[in-house]
Amino acid sequence: MKKRIITGVGMACLAAGLGLAGCGAAAGTAATEPKASSEAVTDKDTMYQVALLQSLTQGYYDGIITVGELKQHGDTGIGTFEGVNGELIALDGVVYQALSDGSINIPADNEPIPFSNVTWFEEDGKADLSDIGSMQALQEELNKVVSEKGKNLFYMVKIPGKFKHIKVRSEYKQEKPYIMLDEALKKDQVETDLDDISGTMVGIYCPDYVKGLNSAGWHFHFITEDMSKGGHVLAVEIDKATAVYDITDSFEMHLPENADFQKMELSKNVDEAIKSAETRTN
Repeated sequence: MKKRIITGVGMACLAAGLGLAGCGAAAGTAATEPKASSEAVTDKDTMYQVALLQSLTQGYYDGIITVGELKQHGDTGIGTFEGVNGELIALDGVVYQALSDGSINIPADNEPIPFSNVTWFEEDGKADLSDIGSMQALQEELNKVVSEKGKNLFYMVKIPGKFKHIKVRSEYKQEKPYIMLDEALKKDQVETDLDDISGTMVGIYCPDYVKGLNSAGWHFHFITEDMSKGGHVLAVEIDKATAVYDITDSFEMHLPENADFQKMELSKNVDEAIKSAETRTN
């Protein structure tokens, strides 16, 4: 595992107990402008985050950076698009958009993004998976890696293989005035069930101390092998697969200077709304 630490906003900021205000202020100073190109990245062991899951949950769906800018900070990850217009899957340097019907589009580089997590994926290890019958079972297996390697680090995982069953969701684009994310999903979430399908799950693990910036634990998106279907994963069954993981020991966040964003009460507890948005099924 690589051990270089970037300048700017790092895990030490969060671990030191600065919380949302301290880390947010530091992030606003250190990460206001995106890097000019991938060559400018001095450390590939960084989890790069656009805005906060809490701002997205409260209905801040305006784009902050573009797809082209996001690709300067990583080749693998997840997120969404302006107006929550579908689910974002970044895999092997390509950004995909799972539309409301679960079909896949490749968005233009100028497509805006309000929230995402990406990293430059470099394999640090593998974990064999077998007889996985639920999302809980999958997370329990992956948590064995987290317990062994370090629960206070960030992880990006890719799980390629053939899936016995997988349920994904996406959603219709929202229009202003925006409503809370859980409310938007109640009326505009579309689910797709896929059986005996080959593809890749892309997942992120965030440590407990990032609450207030993101959701602690695992979050997964999926795209089929033929790049025709995908979305946010709600349920999964796997007979046998291998999870490939990348451990990242640095964290960088990009925040907008937009006046509407600055007015938000981001310290408000939205844990229940996040849980509903992450797990709800129709």
